[in-house]
Amino acid sequence: MAGSVGSEDGDIGFQIAPMVDVVFVLMLFFMASAGSQVVEKELNINLPAGKGAGGSTVTPIVIDVGSDGVVSMNKQPYGQPNDRTLTALRDWLKNAIETLGDKDPVIIRPSPDAKHERIIDVLNAAGASNVKNLTFS
Repeated sequence: MAGSVGSEDGDIGFQIAPMVDVVFVLMLFFMASAGSQVVEKELNINLPAGKGAGGSTVTPIVIDVGSDGVVSMNKQPYGQPNDRTLTALRDWLKNAIETLGDKDPVIIRPSPDAKHERIIDVLNAAGASNVKNLTFS
């Protein structure tokens, strides 16, 4: 055939130059990633010591806020939906803080359907009773 370039079989043979390039690129990649190893270090952590059996126990005060607006503790109501000031809850919390101290946490556990306004009423009652340790559950 006139004008054809190359061998007549069409076999160009095994090319070693691209393989050498791939090997060099892989070596470069592994050498670069080996230099960025994470060095482990020891951290000094001071963990709090557990209290012995003679230590005072902390009893949380759990306030439930129902979806209907009723505020209760231990299934005893301390505020009806129309009672915005929650005087019974304020008096009970103030008495508890004076007798037990402010170390016991007060946990407000609202119902998922409770109105935010009612939760604010409970927060206001806790604030008026000088509650220092307050959290949500």
